[in-house]
Amino acid sequence: MHKAGFVNIIGNPNVGKSTLMNAFVGEKLSIITSKAQTTRHRILGIVNGEDFQMILSDTPGIIKPAYELQESMMDFVKSAFDDADVLLYMVEIGEQELKDEAFFRKITNSKIPVLLLLNKIDKSDQQQLESQVQLWSEKVPNAEIYPVSALEGFNVREIFNRIIELLPESPAFYPKDQLTDRPERFFVNETIREKILIHYKKEIPYAVEIDTEEFFEEEHIIRMRAVIMVERETQKGIIIGHKGAALKRVGVEARKDLELFFGKQVHLELYVKVNKNWRSDQRQLKRFGYNQK
Repeated sequence: MHKAGFVNIIGNPNVGKSTLMNAFVGEKLSIITSKAQTTRHRILGIVNGEDFQMILSDTPGIIKPAYELQESMMDFVKSAFDDADVLLYMVEIGEQELKDEAFFRKITNSKIPVLLLLNKIDKSDQQQLESQVQLWSEKVPNAEIYPVSALEGFNVREIFNRIIELLPESPAFYPKDQLTDRPERFFVNETIREKILIHYKKEIPYAVEIDTEEFFEEEHIIRMRAVIMVERETQKGIIIGHKGAALKRVGVEARKDLELFFGKQVHLELYVKVNKNWRSDQRQLKRFGYNQK
């Protein structure tokens, strides 16, 4: 008997969704930083076993959208309810509610199995944990509740096994050697974006989009050329930094990560370009894969 199904992870920003998915997949597919809105797309991570295929979808954190890009990010979350076989609803210790009431009702009325994962328990004591379990079991009576530390790996294996039990009988949806449905350029973009999230402050990371224009794989090296797009000239100056130092740091760190990811030498060229108001431009959002409508 072979099982296969879609497991979608939802929750507020920064609760640890990407960390959990990466723990399941064993590869760094979703970028992880401490800033909100790190995940902008739905990313599929595929875990294959002899008799199962688990297709994980990490979604953007739930927010009240303020502009077109965020609207589109929330569409990804809405679609996570449509095709899930198992829903993982992730909250962190101390959290009391989901930022969006309509989403919350969807979870409590869900006809599919819901696992409520109480994450970051390494930061709590027994008393707090017990009161949180009590609170969430009353709020989401249809969910199975699991305390977890995605970062420390606590309970990750148990949750993984429980998901496999809940998956429907089905042949595999993807080839068994496939880790993700995303093309290689997507991971180049995400790796560069992660470095920008780490090293720049305020609005800079949110005004940035990466476009990998060239990706040539040779026997011993991959040559890549990527453009960092910003909305204003001032942002361009900040990204480049004094005598190009800031941009160089992004390039060096991204290259190291990409060499680990692809398992071969990488040559990465980075450019910065002003692309005014791309976050509010429907056509451009579509080009960057945000608008599913």
